[in-house]
This record gives sequence, structure tokens and C-alpha cells, in this order.
Amino acid sequence: MGRDMAKEAEMNTKPTKRLVREGNFAAEVEVTLVESDGGWTPYLSIEDAYKLDDVRDALRAGDVKRASRLASRVYRLTPVEA
Repeated sequence: MGRDMAKEAEMNTKPTKRLVREGNFAAEVEVTLVESDGGWTPYLSIEDAYKLDDVRDALRAGDVKRASRLASRVYRLTPVEA
């Protein structure tokens, strides 16, 4: 039990935002990066990874309301002609 607590104490977290782009939409999603002494770091928690997938699925389906509940901001992308 004490060994697990020691590993937990060695992990640092850092809140950040990730952009998810699908079709003509992009969403800004707040996630937490986990950094630890060993392994591949930084990485996302499984909940944050599923959250990114859910936002991507909502944008793919065109469900902007659902995407905006999961993301902090949702954008509609429009091409610019030069």
C-alpha cells in the first residue's frame, strides 16, 4: 500500500488544452497531462483520452451542442481564399 502512495506522490499534473479537428469544426478541450519519473511522459488519463474521442465523435456527427458540452470552445472553420 505504501508503495502505491509513493508512486502517486511522484506524479505531477499540468492542465492544458488540446485541439480536436474534424471536418469544418475544431474544439478546444481542457485536459490534464500527467508527468512521472518513469515510463512515457507526459500522458493523458484514460478519462481525458475518452473525452477527446467523444468530442471528435460529436464533431464528426455534426452535433455541435454535444461537443460544446464536452469542450471549452467549439469553432467552425471557414477556408480563406488568397
